[in-house]
Amino acid sequence: MKAAEAGAMECLKLAIKEFKERENQTVVMEFIFLGFSNHPDLQGLFFLLFLVIYLTTILGNTFILVAIRVNPVLHTPMYYFLSNLSFLDICYTSTTVPIILVNFFREKKTVSYEGCLSQIFFLVTCAGCECFLLAVMAYDRFVAICHPLRYPVLMSKRVCTYLAAGSWLCGLVNSLTHTGLTASLTLCGPNQISHFLCDIPLLLKLSCSDTSINEVALYVSSATFGLSPCLFMAVSYILIISAILKIQSAQGRGKAFSTCASHLTVVVIYYGTINFNYDRPSSGYSLDVDILASVLFCIVTPMLNPIIYSLRNKEVKDTLRKLFEGYMLPSSSSV
Repeated sequence: MKAAEAGAMECLKLAIKEFKERENQTVVMEFIFLGFSNHPDLQGLFFLLFLVIYLTTILGNTFILVAIRVNPVLHTPMYYFLSNLSFLDICYTSTTVPIILVNFFREKKTVSYEGCLSQIFFLVTCAGCECFLLAVMAYDRFVAICHPLRYPVLMSKRVCTYLAAGSWLCGLVNSLTHTGLTASLTLCGPNQISHFLCDIPLLLKLSCSDTSINEVALYVSSATFGLSPCLFMAVSYILIISAILKIQSAQGRGKAFSTCASHLTVVVIYYGTINFNYDRPSSGYSLDVDILASVLFCIVTPMLNPIIYSLRNKEVKDTLRKLFEGYMLPSSSSV
């Protein structure tokens, strides 16, 4: 009887302790962004800078989409995947930059709990999709250079549709998993995020519940959506370069490599910025460095992609020039 009473008392004490801990916890309903708080005098300059980057990103990727749409020469698998990448970059930057621009005019830079989860959902969807889409584009270049005679069959319109849809679906499934796991966490005070956007690792730091499942999911996702496509692209380009070196004429080698240069540049920039953003020590970096890393990855990279493909691609440049001339000549002749 005494043992039973002692056990009951111990359970009662634990229940009271747990109740007090829950009573003292404050459930987070909104978050306060601390990003750019170290430079209050530069808010106007930051606003103009981000506005220019955002407009450049939207216009650049829109021009790429229009150019591919209006020019039948660009109705090929490579440009089909490029149009998906341009649309993805528009979604990517529109998930973060408009909120940042609005917050520059707000004294208290807040976002609701639902808004934070929504931002995480779209960011993770776009990031996962882009990793697979870049891998698909590398496969397209591999088939075009290493198996040119089988290219029409291996990269038929149906296959391209499946590959693009598969990339979007993988990003969506990955995002639903992480967003669901994040939503299941109990978030307590403080409600301050040392950043300008919502990200899963930042919310894990605010959780007062067990985050082990979330951390395992992040490691699995990093290997599946980050490392695996990267290794696939590395092997693809090793085979591509090997095939290019076997081409007899220098002109043929240059033409073959030029079809891959833009994509390879985008891959290097994307994975370089994503590694700088995530594969760093959890401590030892200032808020300014963390902000810079995320700006390069989430905001600058989507702006660079259309610029890279426009500068290094003759067909795209010619189409864009004709589009500009088509808009400018009628207006000039009517004056």
